[in-house]
Amino acid sequence: MKIWGSRPLLWGLVALATVWMLVIVPLSATAAPYAGYVIDGRNGKVLYSENANTRLHPASLTKMMTLYIVFEAVENGEIGLDDLVTISRHAASEPPSKLGLRPGQRIKLRYLIRAAAVRSANDAATALAEAIEGSEARFARRMNRTAKAMGMTRTTFKNAHGLTESGHLSTARDMTILGRHVLYDYPDYYNLFSRITADAGVKRVSHTNRRMLRSYHGADGIKTGYTRAAGFNLVASAERGGERIIATVFGGKSTASRNAQVAKLLDLGFRKAAHRVALAPPGRPPYLGKLDHAPVTIAAGAARPAYAGRTVRLATAAAVR
Repeated sequence: MKIWGSRPLLWGLVALATVWMLVIVPLSATAAPYAGYVIDGRNGKVLYSENANTRLHPASLTKMMTLYIVFEAVENGEIGLDDLVTISRHAASEPPSKLGLRPGQRIKLRYLIRAAAVRSANDAATALAEAIEGSEARFARRMNRTAKAMGMTRTTFKNAHGLTESGHLSTARDMTILGRHVLYDYPDYYNLFSRITADAGVKRVSHTNRRMLRSYHGADGIKTGYTRAAGFNLVASAERGGERIIATVFGGKSTASRNAQVAKLLDLGFRKAAHRVALAPPGRPPYLGKLDHAPVTIAAGAARPAYAGRTVRLATAAAVR
């Protein structure tokens, strides 16, 4: 005797199996690959490496380079922290994570910096790029020139925010190099990356890496990244007793598992790093920005590249608050 009432259950099981085969299995099979890299931040010595030269999607780790160039532009007088940036339609249309900026809105550069560094806001990152170079495409070319000068040999940037785009790729090694440059080349800005919250002008924003910053002793940065193609990425840095470790993970399966893996790598770094080593910061790459302005000598006898009609402010921690 046929039990007709069992048919809905049967069809439900068939549908579930179909979804599993067509969706769940392919997603698992194409999960973002893992890569990891750990260095002694003081001298750059490699302490751990796995798939570190494999070109992968960096996601919002990209924003480290965006911010690096903004810091450089401020220092060299291209733009000021209090300059008002007009938001374009292109910047306002970027998908989340975002600050919620509107086309035509005007906002101080310092707030865009905070939003990109702390909230990882895509609209803020694009607005910064357009403010510095006039277009995101020109800014990406500058990103690539700077990356090459830093020795990031397997990185190509196509945008300022890190959303998935064909050819926009980097490696765990290259992103670690970049994180080290952010730390040592612009130390007065580095406090941005350890702020749990920040005033971004239109709202107060929370740090995307606040869990790691709160839970790992000595953690003080640097940048998270996530897209479906990339997985959960993180370049983290921690300091304990004068020792500085920088660890990078690509392809984490979740925020929690990524943070746990990064914590393990930081622990490994502190175990393997020499207690005392000579500090050997990376050499700052040459200035590759707008060189078509007449240099001006500013106060205190310090000859720094400045430009007529612009106010040059030294980028101190207080200046970004």
